[in-house]
Amino acid sequence: MMVTKKILWRYIMDMEFTSLEQLYKRLKPALTAKANEMHMQGYKYVKEDDVWNYLKEIKWSNSKNLLLFEMVRDILNVDSIIIDDYVRQKLNSKNRKVYFNEV
Repeated sequence: MMVTKKILWRYIMDMEFTSLEQLYKRLKPALTAKANEMHMQGYKYVKEDDVWNYLKEIKWSNSKNLLLFEMVRDILNVDSIIIDDYVRQKLNSKNRKVYFNEV
């Protein structure tokens, strides 16, 4: 049983994604959880895409070889006020969509 857990852990840690869309789908539950948390805090207009776009464009833009758990941690721990400021800026520029192209 211990060998199986080690193999599973290694598989999870070595997971690679061939596209940003694939990574986005894998992170979607964490993105949804963060958006729901923000809705409960009164930020009803924030969507999963907004959290993804902020982290991809700002936080992760210069990062290399991020692990999945690090990305989930970033999603769940990013300050709601920072996301709110980002979304308001994007709403003012009317450029609010999910980004899959490179920054």
